[in-house]
Amino acid sequence: MVNNKNTKTDSWVRSWTKSFTWRVLGIVILILLSYFITGSWVKASLITFVFHAIRVVLYVLHERAWELTAWGRATNPGINMFWFYFWLAILILAFAGIVMVGSL
Repeated sequence: MVNNKNTKTDSWVRSWTKSFTWRVLGIVILILLSYFITGSWVKASLITFVFHAIRVVLYVLHERAWELTAWGRATNPGINMFWFYFWLAILILAFAGIVMVGSL
């Protein structure tokens, strides 16, 4: 019997942990770039915090949306497209909201 890790669903804790560890790398890179551009640690910190707070939430929602579909998984032919498109719509609306708020 082959144990295929793609047949199991990630827990919410695992999704959040993966999101935060990936963000740490992004935080370090963005805060350094923002500091070199603005010359201010306060501005660099604010830019970095807002950007990554939004990205963490969107990443977790994206991960969960992909967990709801079997597309691309050879061992699970059933596709639950309703939940996939539901979460995809949420992500699109969230992105549109970010764009609208950013243009104010």
